[in-house]
Amino acid sequence: MTENAIRLERHYPHPASAVWAALTNPELLARWWAPGNIAPAVGHRFTMDMGAWGQQQCEVLAVDPGEYISFLFSEGQLDTTITWRLEPVDGGTVLHLEHSGFQLDTPMGRQAIEGMGSGWPGLLARIDGLLTEVS
Repeated sequence: MTENAIRLERHYPHPASAVWAALTNPELLARWWAPGNIAPAVGHRFTMDMGAWGQQQCEVLAVDPGEYISFLFSEGQLDTTITWRLEPVDGGTVLHLEHSGFQLDTPMGRQAIEGMGSGWPGLLARIDGLLTEVS
C-alpha cells in the first residue's frame, strides 16, 4: 500500500438523516464502532474508547451538518483524519469514508493502516444492521 489513506464507499437503504445520526450520535456510534462523546461542531474535542487500543483523543475539524464531518483521530499517536461524507441517492445514501494521514514510515503507522484497512469494511457493514434495527 503506497497511499496513506483508506477510502471506502457503502450504500445504505436508509435516508441520509439516519446515516448521519449513526455517525454523530454518541449512543448510536457506540453501537457500531466505539464509545465516544462525538458532536458535529467544529473544535469539539472528544475521546473514543477503543478498548485494547486505549483512549483516542479526537477533535472535529470540519462539519456541514447532514453532509460531512471530518475529525482528527488519535491525536498525539496516529494523528490521522477521518472524513465521512454522505451522498443522498435514490433508495438511500452512499457513505464515503476517507481515513487519511497515516505515517507509513513508522511501524505504528503501517500497522494502523493495515489493521484499519481490514477493519473498516466490517465496521461500516454494522451501520446497516444498526439502522435497520432502530428505524
